[in-house]
Amino acid sequence: MTVYPLTGVIRPYAWGSHTAIADLQGRPGPTEAPEAELWLGAHPDDPSTVGGSAGGVRLDTLIAGSPADQLGEQVLARFGPRLPFLLKVLGADAPLSLQAHPGLEYARAAFARQQADPALPRNYTDANHKPEMLVALTPFEALCGFRAPAAAADTLESLAIPSLEPVVKSLRDGDLRAAVETLLTWPADDREALTGAVRESGVSELAADLAERYPGDPGVLVALLLNHVRLQPGEAIWMPAGNLHAYLKGLGVELMAASDNVLRGGLTPKRVDVDELLRVLRFEVLDDPILRSVEVAPGVRTWPVPIPDFVLYRVDLDGTRPPLEVPAGGPRIILATAGELFAGESVDGTPIELSRGQAAFAPAGAGQIKLAGTGQAFVAAVPV
Repeated sequence: MTVYPLTGVIRPYAWGSHTAIADLQGRPGPTEAPEAELWLGAHPDDPSTVGGSAGGVRLDTLIAGSPADQLGEQVLARFGPRLPFLLKVLGADAPLSLQAHPGLEYARAAFARQQADPALPRNYTDANHKPEMLVALTPFEALCGFRAPAAAADTLESLAIPSLEPVVKSLRDGDLRAAVETLLTWPADDREALTGAVRESGVSELAADLAERYPGDPGVLVALLLNHVRLQPGEAIWMPAGNLHAYLKGLGVELMAASDNVLRGGLTPKRVDVDELLRVLRFEVLDDPILRSVEVAPGVRTWPVPIPDFVLYRVDLDGTRPPLEVPAGGPRIILATAGELFAGESVDGTPIELSRGQAAFAPAGAGQIKLAGTGQAFVAAVPV
């Protein structure tokens, strides 16, 4: 089976870690610049490079040259000549923006409107949706989905800030939309005083930290309406369209539809568009934000998600089992996160061996993948 070594691109966002991704890849740290995301895929903004016998070709170029061989007929027919998913390693040392992503139909319509009218805000980079999941590699903290309004009301009431009484009332009435809209459109000249009062209240360590980082940002209060999730390695969260979330700290494997459409509502120096965010948010309570894995074969687990764009498997090899088949066809990206693994052979017969932080691309034409060795790998694929 023909498998290619894959080299990803690191994005140096300010919230990134100086050690986490470097440590995973066995590089010395701390790094000079923060390393936030390692992109493994064919997204045109930062495509990975295919090595070995392919000779340093961009993955999107490789796919464009022979889409049926690289993607398989089923994936090509459903998604066109593109890899429908993007795999990332995310290393957060500081909170990310408060954000959500559009659904597929909305993204297509919004991108078309934007392309037709240059005067519209440039919120969308493509016409695709961006549902995503994250599996923790280390203890990982995130905000994910809305808490029960009554519990959020109790927290805001405990701040003892009189100006928040209308927000507390909206929450008591079960009106999440009104509460979020009131907070995100808070009068600009009163925002510093509001976040200062939150910081001084001593009620929430998280809110105090966010207020210190982002004084005058009402997203500090919106964060208190969300589930504060603490993942252990192997646990995951799922962010479908319209789910308000923000990663806080930790190292994880993130898999998403191949899009970079992000609508931000705060906790960031980047562009914020509250009106557009409010259009795509789903004001639903998420009682249990943790996505649990299921075993599909000995040593192979997955986290079921209700979309056709991707599936993620984790393969654990203890050195005693024979090579493990990954139950996926089509195009696949393999990322080793522990140990030393054998993932196949290149065109010239060279073994593709992966150590921690190394990746490979297996086209549809490679057939069934078998992993051998001792360690752990994540495999991103398309359910076919």
